[in-house]
Amino acid sequence: MDILKTATDWAKAELLSTPFFILAGILFAATSIGLWHLGKTDLARAYIIPTAVAGALLIVIGTGLFFTNKARVKNFSEEYNRDVQAFVQSEIERVDSTIKEYTVQVFRIIPILIIAAALVFLFVSAPNWRAISITTIAMLTIILFIDGMAHARIAEYGEELEKAKTELKH
Repeated sequence: MDILKTATDWAKAELLSTPFFILAGILFAATSIGLWHLGKTDLARAYIIPTAVAGALLIVIGTGLFFTNKARVKNFSEEYNRDVQAFVQSEIERVDSTIKEYTVQVFRIIPILIIAAALVFLFVSAPNWRAISITTIAMLTIILFIDGMAHARIAEYGEELEKAKTELKH
């Protein structure tokens, strides 16, 4: 098993998925600009700031993840060539830590925030709060969707690392 190729393939798959955060952010920003120019009702105008903020957050998240993973791809071969077992062990620890973070942040906190935003929408009729809650739900749903895919990829990568660890012991 070529664990270096597996690690590199995983990181490249992450590099391909992070631009979706950026794309979603651009769509939110474009929506904000469109509503700024064309929005006539109070509700339409109320969406301008929340969609701009959501767009900026998604662009920052996507850009940060992209450059982090790009740097990781460059370091893989260097770390692997230095010490294969240490590389595999450090990747296993990083994967385990990331999976725990996903479990708490993505699969618990984000759904709670979505529920909270839905409750705000249901019980507050002010246009600004409705726009904030709908935009929050949309942004968090996008994050949940993209991170759900990333979770599946990293879990699979973790299984490959465990196999490599077993093979290295023999």
